Amino acid sequence: MAIGLSTYAFFWRASARVSVPMTLAQMLEKTADMGVTLFQICDYPQIESWSDAELITLRQQADTLGIQLELGTRGLQTAHLQRYLHLAQVLQVTVIRSMFNSASHRPTLPEAAALIESILPAFERQQVRLCLETYEQVNSAQMMSVIDRFPSDYLGVCLDPANCVAALELPQQVVANTAHRVLNLHIKDFAFSRQEGWVGFTLTGCPLGEGLLDYDRLIDQVRPAERGINQIVEHWLPWQQDAESTCQREAEWTQQSVDFLRHKQLQESV
Repeated sequence: MAIGLSTYAFFWRASARVSVPMTLAQMLEKTADMGVTLFQICDYPQIESWSDAELITLRQQADTLGIQLELGTRGLQTAHLQRYLHLAQVLQVTVIRSMFNSASHRPTLPEAAALIESILPAFERQQVRLCLETYEQVNSAQMMSVIDRFPSDYLGVCLDPANCVAALELPQQVVANTAHRVLNLHIKDFAFSRQEGWVGFTLTGCPLGEGLLDYDRLIDQVRPAERGINQIVEHWLPWQQDAESTCQREAEWTQQSVDFLRHKQLQESV
């Protein structure tokens, strides 16, 4: 099991809201500076148009920095996942995270099952794991009714309990529904706060260990160390007063998350 960072740990620093957005190469450099050896290129569609030469350059940089790569995208359409399998081959990636839906395609459950049945043999031949993420657009029971049709070691769940709260699924229930098929973990904490005037709540991110994520219970049920499941750091950091404050807070949250996970690993090893 490894601790990793995601492009979502650099969400604001790589965004158009800052004067000089971070490049993917700079994200890898920062990851290495923190002593982290895993990076998930997640929902970074620019990479889909990169040439093999550009991909090889990225792979060489990751090798030099001692970083293992994972990929993340959205959707189940065959041509799209075939493209990601090619990216995975060039980048020497063995994990691809995806979702049932994309911006342009929302399959029914039978359609999702048919798409998985079509593409899964290619994932198995290439020995790449397809990890479908829990989120509010497809509840976890429905999602598992599809995934559990396929008893393959190369199909499973990317578990993020926070995502399903918007559909009124309790995080503990999402973990219970999916734990037996988890292959990848997205780790971010979250909390509710009252809106001004007490008119409703906002669900947003918070530093890891300070919110509603029951991390210890999650680990007890998923057993990532025993099963070789990587933990990928993400954030739901709201925009702060300005770009400088936001980027500084994002860096602080990332470091706190890594420190938190390292401390937990040390406790587990004792």
